[in-house]
Amino acid sequence: MKKNIFTVVALVCVLGLISGCGTKVKRTEVDQTIDLSGRWNDSDSRLVSEEMIRDCLDRPWLNKFDEKNRRNPTVIIGTIMNRSSEHINSQLFTKDLEKAFINSAMVNVVASDQERQEIRGERQDQQQSGMTNQATIKPNKEEIGADLILQGTINSVTDEIKGKYVILYQVNLELVDITNNQKVWIGEKEIKKQVKKSKFSL
Repeated sequence: MKKNIFTVVALVCVLGLISGCGTKVKRTEVDQTIDLSGRWNDSDSRLVSEEMIRDCLDRPWLNKFDEKNRRNPTVIIGTIMNRSSEHINSQLFTKDLEKAFINSAMVNVVASDQERQEIRGERQDQQQSGMTNQATIKPNKEEIGADLILQGTINSVTDEIKGKYVILYQVNLELVDITNNQKVWIGEKEIKKQVKKSKFSL
């Protein structure tokens, strides 16, 4: 009987501890690196995009383009394929790449294919609805064509044993001349994380 009572008391204590672990929220700086799961996160996206674009703009292709054209190149961000073992929001990474390019003030960035369709729809509505002030209607055939397209992949390899795992992320990007398909820059960035799983993790 005493054993049963002890078991019940112990169970109640454990449940009390679990229920006492309520949700706690702490605000942090958005650029602070926080790794909870070890998976790809917003910090990885931001840091990788900034470093790779910095490397891209530091290579000879940019000076060669300037010498030939006497203007900033126009870039479009193409498909960034997620070939890793987990779900990665490639759109977030794409936007980080666009931001890094634009903030450099060394290249111009044009809207993606999906974004252009929406913009063209708005322009068509301005021209056909009869509701837009004539002086403010935007004309067709004024879009800026991209000189280069940035494409790439995100890959990962995981090695796991006895509650520990190491995950390697490899990001490969290529900048391609749209006129002649020439690759003018290839970049690679790797991130390796070592994660130890808690015995009490769910």
